[in-house]
Amino acid sequence: MNGTKGGRGRRIVLWRHGQTAWNLERRFQGSTDIALTEEGLGQARRAARLLAALKPDTIVASDLQRASATAGELAALTRLEVTHEAALRETYAGSWQGLTHEEILARHGEQYTAWKRGEPVRRGGGELETEVADRAAPVVLNHADKLPDNGTLVVVSHGGTIRTTIGRLLGLEAHHWEGLGGLSNCCWSVLGEGARGWRLLEHNAGTLPEPVLGDDD
Repeated sequence: MNGTKGGRGRRIVLWRHGQTAWNLERRFQGSTDIALTEEGLGQARRAARLLAALKPDTIVASDLQRASATAGELAALTRLEVTHEAALRETYAGSWQGLTHEEILARHGEQYTAWKRGEPVRRGGGELETEVADRAAPVVLNHADKLPDNGTLVVVSHGGTIRTTIGRLLGLEAHHWEGLGGLSNCCWSVLGEGARGWRLLEHNAGTLPEPVLGDDD
C-alpha cells in the first residue's frame, strides 16, 4: 500500500500531540480523551511556527482533544480548516488505559513483554497494532491522494497510531514497527513520495531532543 500515482512529490507530516498530564505521569492514555497541559499548548505553538513554514495544503487530526488542540495551533497560523477523523485516535488499550507503565508491568507483565517483543497483543483486551493501521492508514492515504502535486498533508495524531501508520505506508512487516522508535510530544515524522512509494525522510524531528513520554514506548 503506497497510495502514489506516478511520484507526484507529495509529503505527509505525521505530528504527535503536545504534552498531557498523563504523559508526565507515564499513564497509558490510549483512546482516553485527555487535555493538553499548559506546556503542551506551548509545545504546539512552537512547533506550529515551524510546520507553518512548510506551507501545508491540508490538516487532518484525531478528534481526541489533545490532538485537536495541537492541530488548532497550526490552523490558526495557516488559516486552514482542520478535518477531524476518529480513525486517527490512539490505540484502544482496554484495561491498560489509565495505568502507569509500572502498574501495567505489575499486572500484565507477560502481555507487556510479549508486546515489546513485537508479538501481536491485544493490550488490555484492546486493538491490535495492525488493526490500528487498518483504520488509520487508509484515511491518511485518502487525504494524501487529494493533495496537489508537491503538496503537503499534516496529520495530527498519537504516538502509537503514527508509528503503525508509518510502518504500513512503508510496507514494513508489523513485527518491525517497533524499530521505528517513539515520537516525543509535538515532534513529527515526514514521509516523502518516491518513485517506488512512500519513504521516511525524517523521524522524531523537532527543535531540540525531548524525552519520549507516551503509550508506544
